[in-house]
Amino acid sequence: MNKTVLPSLLSSDFSQFKCEMARLREAGVTHVHWDIMDGHFVPNLTFGPGVIAAVRPHTDFFFDTHLMVKEPSFLIPAFQNAGVDLLTIHWEAVTHVDRVIAEIHECGMQAGIALNPATPACVLEDILPLVDLVLVMTVNPGFGGQQFLPYTLDKMARLRRMIDASGRDIVLEVDGGINEKTMPRVVEAGVDWVVAGSAVFNADDLKTSFSKLNGCFAS
Repeated sequence: MNKTVLPSLLSSDFSQFKCEMARLREAGVTHVHWDIMDGHFVPNLTFGPGVIAAVRPHTDFFFDTHLMVKEPSFLIPAFQNAGVDLLTIHWEAVTHVDRVIAEIHECGMQAGIALNPATPACVLEDILPLVDLVLVMTVNPGFGGQQFLPYTLDKMARLRRMIDASGRDIVLEVDGGINEKTMPRVVEAGVDWVVAGSAVFNADDLKTSFSKLNGCFAS
């Protein structure tokens, strides 16, 4: 499995997506993360499938897309058509989680499940075999630039053990408050993919910041 940092486009320049894709490519990025918020499940609005569809022709990046929306079933075909590779829903936002995961797979995308910081790992015991990715939120979702919640590290480690015991190639991903101080801690906890927003885009040099964070996987 390719362990990597995924720059969160929530921290990018929304007016320059095409240029941002070129900057990320130059830095060695292969995967990017889209945060989709509906103003209901979380108190913020971002972008939708139309924006992703407009960007898709300009890059071959893996599009990892995180839906922070209530009952997202009706949106799944639109994200498929936009060119999304992996679609993650929230455990807390969906009534019938297994059904929505199946709908994502039926549309030809990989399916992920996200957990808010206070949601325990044990809720995934029965559905873990159904998903391709588990996303651990280390901040309460809704806004970028928040402070990392240290108590989520134990949950990452528990999920790492659960995934390893399953024998399946499930990605363990983390999002929220990632910087040069917190990155080594989540890597030690066993994560595969790390979402980083402001730590990448707000740095003096994007390529250097991405390389430093990504290098933590090798240390």
